[in-house]
Amino acid sequence: MSGGWVRRGAAAVVAAALAAGLATGCGARHAAPGGGSSFAPAYGKDEDIAESLAPDGATVLVGSARARTVVHLYEDMRCPVCEEFETGGGGRQLREMVLAGDVRVEYTLASFLDDRLVGEGSHRAANALRAALEAGRFVEYHDLLFAHQPEESADGYTDAFLLETASEIEGLRGAEFDAAVRGMKYGDFVTASEEAFEASGVSGTPGMEVNGNLVGGRLGDQIFDRQTLPLVIALVSQQ
Repeated sequence: MSGGWVRRGAAAVVAAALAAGLATGCGARHAAPGGGSSFAPAYGKDEDIAESLAPDGATVLVGSARARTVVHLYEDMRCPVCEEFETGGGGRQLREMVLAGDVRVEYTLASFLDDRLVGEGSHRAANALRAALEAGRFVEYHDLLFAHQPEESADGYTDAFLLETASEIEGLRGAEFDAAVRGMKYGDFVTASEEAFEASGVSGTPGMEVNGNLVGGRLGDQIFDRQTLPLVIALVSQQ
């Protein structure tokens, strides 16, 4: 039996399972109630999971380098649909897959909503996340910022908000981190990340690629569901 036949057979099984899920109504988007107030970050201390900056200087890598499946997420921190993904079933399931070593996640932090809505919250949040990466606390801070995401139109990711939220993470606040947040130390990273998003061809956020293949069409709606997300990842990874 050839490897190609096995892969095609596995893809057919996954597609059938996904179709069954669609037929029974799976894939509806369910955000955490209260704007994420009931959401508890799944990532623990920094020793739980590896995180680093990719050589391109624009991508944050989270998870085991040995993971055979790479999920690339494109997110804008002001995007309410990104918050819906991160605090709902899809995001929780993805975190479990990362913690299990099955998947590595690559993050590109876009900031286009600042231009569309006026403000600088997306830029400031992305800069603060880069500072958190330097402190080894990206994954925790990323979860926490989405859990407390301000209204999209409010431009609420101010320096004061970002620092107050960071205070909830042990070991993150300090003179270096605070100065990086207030002084937009990582502005070049923010610019490079937005440029990477624009060059990707992804039409909006959240956007997802699996092993370089774009998750699009009806499959894109299924990433919000805890049950269908692994099926989507498995199917798209074999394209």
